[in-house]
Amino acid sequence: MKETEPYQKQFTTFEAETHSPAWISPLRKAGMDRFAELGFPTLSDEDWRFTNVAGIAKLPFRPVLAPAACQLTRETIETFTFGRLPAHRLVFVDGHHAPLLSDFGTVPNGVEISSLAAALCTDSEPLRQHLARHASTERQAFTALNTAFFQDGAFIRIPDRVTIETPIHLLFIATGKTSGATLQPRILVLAGKHSQATILESYVSLADAGYFTNAVTELILEDAAIIEHCKFQDESLNASHIAAVHAHLGRAANLAYHSVATGAHLSRNNIRTVLAGEGVECVLNGLYLTKGNQLADHHMVVEHAEPHCNSHEYFNGILDGRSKGVFHGRILVRQPAQKTDAKQTNKNLLLSEDATIDTKPQLEIYADDVKCTHGATIGQLNEESIFYLRARGIGMETARRMLIHAFAGEIIERIRHSGAREELDKLVWDRLEANPHVAQPH
Repeated sequence: MKETEPYQKQFTTFEAETHSPAWISPLRKAGMDRFAELGFPTLSDEDWRFTNVAGIAKLPFRPVLAPAACQLTRETIETFTFGRLPAHRLVFVDGHHAPLLSDFGTVPNGVEISSLAAALCTDSEPLRQHLARHASTERQAFTALNTAFFQDGAFIRIPDRVTIETPIHLLFIATGKTSGATLQPRILVLAGKHSQATILESYVSLADAGYFTNAVTELILEDAAIIEHCKFQDESLNASHIAAVHAHLGRAANLAYHSVATGAHLSRNNIRTVLAGEGVECVLNGLYLTKGNQLADHHMVVEHAEPHCNSHEYFNGILDGRSKGVFHGRILVRQPAQKTDAKQTNKNLLLSEDATIDTKPQLEIYADDVKCTHGATIGQLNEESIFYLRARGIGMETARRMLIHAFAGEIIERIRHSGAREELDKLVWDRLEANPHVAQPH
């Protein structure tokens, strides 16, 4: 209770001063009550036993409740990853929409792309129907905290049978000036039947204070919707980043979700997808590069609730220094979900003797006509592969580089959008080339 008291005190003031639609207040109160009840997760919690968030709990709680004066320009935006790509771009500074830096462009008729704060002012029925209805707070303290304090973020609604050719880019910039500054963006995406879109979500920093980003994204795909969602997290190495992604997929929907994590001292992605209709195709694809004392955690649950659905999870990690990776993947197949095809793979490459990985792929199956596989690998580069390349006249350093780049490349190449794929491929290449351990065996 002592840990949550500052949050409860802040909430009382926040609730009194924040102007939101009447239906938001019960959601906020329920979120705060749930956070106060749960408290911060500890190492005794099974889902958090490899990830210690005590550092976040000790931070002074300073929610950024109002946008600060912004000195950024459009030219600055272009220096960030995805910043030069043609896109419908929403820019947020310290969690608040920055209209002068955003560029919505021309969107198809009926498409809504706006800041969440602006959407709340309209009090639209789709927003009321779906916001905070899919991201469960039952066991997720950080999701509950976001539900209590969120102010801004993105609201995207794509009508039935509409295709958005240009990607939607959500860029979150943290100024990182104050220790304990807490940013709580919220994203809601509603994809109508037979709609298609690509969504790019990126997080970057301008300074190195120990701030905290606590983000929640809800994806609702109706029947036969096709969405590619690519998240890139490159925040300050003194920052903490906790994110929850909750996806609800209708009949024959197709979701490709990519997570590329290179930043933050501590980062965790909680991913939960519910395959709620027949014939769903779902790909969860991730790459994490860590160094120093970084910790990158991916925790996911893929719930097969209906028959004839396919899910595939591929997560690769490249770890250096004393960094740590955590992967916990759970495929849950309900009894009605016959003819399920589910695959889960976690591969980890350790470039240092001191790097560690805790991995736990898991199957929980209640149907009897399924095809499910899972596996994990941890180790250094394969000596036989190095020998194969050296036997063909390739030097040791070049052979190591080729194999490590290929290890990362098998994740990057699954990104469908060519512009995003090429930018991330170049960024990962440059980061790996800057690491002396990539060419030198330890």
